[in-house]
Amino acid sequence: MPLSHHFSSFFHGSRGVATGVFAGVIIAVTPVAQAEESTGARWVSDNLSTYVRSGPTDGYRIVGTLKSGQKVELLSTQGDYSQVRGEGGSNVWIPTSDLQETPGPAEHVPQLTQQVTDLSGKLQTIDDSWKSRVQGMQETLDSRKALIDELEARSKALSAELSDAQSELRTTQARLGDENKQVLMRYMVYGGSIAGAGLLAGLILPAMTRGRKRNDRWF
Repeated sequence: MPLSHHFSSFFHGSRGVATGVFAGVIIAVTPVAQAEESTGARWVSDNLSTYVRSGPTDGYRIVGTLKSGQKVELLSTQGDYSQVRGEGGSNVWIPTSDLQETPGPAEHVPQLTQQVTDLSGKLQTIDDSWKSRVQGMQETLDSRKALIDELEARSKALSAELSDAQSELRTTQARLGDENKQVLMRYMVYGGSIAGAGLLAGLILPAMTRGRKRNDRWF
């Protein structure tokens, strides 16, 4: 084979390698040059644990995983991948579809547990308050019922005393009527006696006076 052919093959091969190296450098630099400035808190999707890579394409090597629901800091986005900083402080690339803008259940559970605890405490306080109020109202009703029973008993006793007093009054009035009749009869008898005595005296005294006159004439 001619020497010129070997030089030509070497030149073309070197050119291919250089082109590949240049392309790799371009790919490595491009994420920084074309990264979008979209930052903020993100959470790993709740679907499953996801692999993370050292670059923004499937061609980069896998360098670890992130757990479902784990909180990360979004640094930039390029294509279908986003660069995030995990809890350990390392920067990795993750498919953007595996990120979400709201916390997952793992993030909500402590808050929900605290809310349940707070609500349970409030419900217990309300329940105790209502029990106390119901007990107070029951005691008030019992005391009022006792007072009503006492008033009803006193009313019955007063009614019985009134009935006895009315019966005694009727008896006294009847007795007084009888006594009035007896007194009237006594007055009538007494008056009749006096009238009879007066009449008798009126008849006797003139007769005695005439007899004395006659006797005086004989002397």
